[in-house]
Amino acid sequence: MRQPSKGRKKIEMKRINNITSLLVAFSKRHSGVFKKASEMCTLCGVEMAIIVFSPTKKVFSFGHPSVQMIIDRFLKQNLPPSARTSQLVQHYRNTKTQELNAQLTNLLAQLEDEKKTSEELNTIRKARQESFWWDSPIKNLGVEQLEKLKVMMLDLKNNSINQAEKIVMAEVANLTEVLPMCGSTWLGGIGPSV
Repeated sequence: MRQPSKGRKKIEMKRINNITSLLVAFSKRHSGVFKKASEMCTLCGVEMAIIVFSPTKKVFSFGHPSVQMIIDRFLKQNLPPSARTSQLVQHYRNTKTQELNAQLTNLLAQLEDEKKTSEELNTIRKARQESFWWDSPIKNLGVEQLEKLKVMMLDLKNNSINQAEKIVMAEVANLTEVLPMCGSTWLGGIGPSV
């Protein structure tokens, strides 16, 4: 019989002391780091270099477009930026800030509109609850409301009976017009007898 597994557990982030477990963990995970880096380069168009030294002192690397190109550019970055580059960066930041401020203003206006709409809907809902108190559960009604409900129910019952009698009488009248030759026994004594 197979023992039940413990399922996926969250691994505590601390150094693994067992050398075998350490090597297994590294071999399983280092390719995942490179895969994620490759996805980021493809999706976002970034250039990146990753260099990893394994526990056995082997070197693993990933670079897009190449590790050497990224390292060379990184080492040459100590040059002071030109005035033109600074102007472009500042212009980009200002433009982006203005766009974000416009979006924020728009979203805040939408939020205010939604709050007003929500308040109006709450007011309407409360007014309807108060005007249709008989729709609320009976246990929530007071004595006066229960008395009103009783009177209204009796009126409804009487109106329903009256309406049903009118419908039956109209149907009987229609039958006597359609079937004038039927005997009085079939219509309960109503209509001509033969």
